[in-house]
Amino acid sequence: MKNSTPKAALLGLLAVSLAPSAAWTANAPAPTLSAQQIVEKHIAARGGMQAWRNVQTMSWTGKMEAGYADSVARSQRYVAQTWGRKSGKIREEALAAAKDGAPAKPVAQQVKLPFVLDVKRPGMSRVELEFAGKTAVQVFDGTSGWMMRPYLNREDWEPFNADQLKSQSGKWDIDGPLFDYAAKGTKVALEGVDKIDGQGAYRLKLTLRDGQVQHVWIDTRSFLDVRVEGVPRLMDGKVHTVWIYQRDFRTVQGVLMPFALETVVEGYPDTHKMLIEKVALNPKLDDALFKKPTA
Repeated sequence: MKNSTPKAALLGLLAVSLAPSAAWTANAPAPTLSAQQIVEKHIAARGGMQAWRNVQTMSWTGKMEAGYADSVARSQRYVAQTWGRKSGKIREEALAAAKDGAPAKPVAQQVKLPFVLDVKRPGMSRVELEFAGKTAVQVFDGTSGWMMRPYLNREDWEPFNADQLKSQSGKWDIDGPLFDYAAKGTKVALEGVDKIDGQGAYRLKLTLRDGQVQHVWIDTRSFLDVRVEGVPRLMDGKVHTVWIYQRDFRTVQGVLMPFALETVVEGYPDTHKMLIEKVALNPKLDDALFKKPTA
């Protein structure tokens, strides 16, 4: 399953929000537009097909909240490194209470980690993340990927495994899965209207060339993609649905970009925000940036 913008699980540290309201879905007015018409309005709302085709490279800088919910053990290690034992104990108690269904106790605010994301057509990406005083790096050249995680005392470049390669393929498409979807072999169907952040949103079902299914929600008024289904996560022995909420759209050189993204994992109380501080379109990015360093 692919994502339409850089939003899901940078280096596995980002994690989704509330499911669509069943009552709203049942009582929602019947859509008057076809799936194709919705996609056309969506592309126009984001700046138009030609404007996006002119974007060959992109660079995002900002901060993102560190994840906790996907691994209690990793959370304990991370909090111990940044806040100390006392805060780690508070976080552990809060996670335990949430799993038992009890209200979570207030915990310290999540630490925001600086990151840089570079993407280049076709499907190349590089992520640098400052974590625990060190810089983690993940590169993908469109076919193969490598990562270096010094915060886990792994100073050597590690190749992506099969699952990581599968999740990376198509993840960093600059213009997303709805642009030129037919040429990509994707089929789009309108399933209904849900309520997202208090506003109606068309729920589109995307069936990709390889048979994978992804959902995208398009706001009925702005026609912006306000929620995207992310790559499912295996946590605690179960597969959990992931959603990425896209907010605070701003115009950058004629195209609209979300400057706030929130990742939510079904069944977990913590959400994780990614705040974009700067977007650069068409910066000069050499192909070597996206390959495993030779030295």
